[in-house]
Amino acid sequence: MGGIRGLVESILPPLLFLVVYTITQQLVPSVLAPLAIAVVFIVVRIAARQPVMTAVVGALGVGVSAGLALLSGRASDNFLPGLIINVVLLVAMLVSLAVRRPLIGVMVGLLTGDSAWRADPAKVRVAVIATMLWAALPALRLAVEVPLYLADDAAGLATVKLLLGIPPYAIVLWVTWLLIRSAWTGASEAGPAETA
Repeated sequence: MGGIRGLVESILPPLLFLVVYTITQQLVPSVLAPLAIAVVFIVVRIAARQPVMTAVVGALGVGVSAGLALLSGRASDNFLPGLIINVVLLVAMLVSLAVRRPLIGVMVGLLTGDSAWRADPAKVRVAVIATMLWAALPALRLAVEVPLYLADDAAGLATVKLLLGIPPYAIVLWVTWLLIRSAWTGASEAGPAETA
């Protein structure tokens, strides 16, 4: 999802925040450095005549985070949008499980055109497990990040954001893909066999 460039564009801004904040202990350079690098990513994509939408969205996210931190004067507020996104994601996953419409199953059903996936117990089970995984990820992040945010530990938040960002996201995405592939492919292979 974005390849090496996507990884660099995701990892570099929080890493730059961590490095600058650790060295300077100053809010302004710590939030402006990631914003500057996000703008550089846009310029590089424009110069290479590549799509810029992901870089623009990333820069907007970094800009909102920087703006909140600058307005409040607290470096830890740079991480407030991420906390809010994790809360929204967790609530969405839990609500979808509570109403027996696991969000991952709904999304896979829409992407594959399989509107009857809920009639297959194997697909429903896999969708529930995958949705629980996607609920566990933001729950883990919030369990670690909220105490750091309340303690106003910006360096700790930056470190945790790096550690609980791409690596667990990639693992959950990979496991979800394996689960979905086995349930959906297995069901489509079983269909013709049963018909024969």
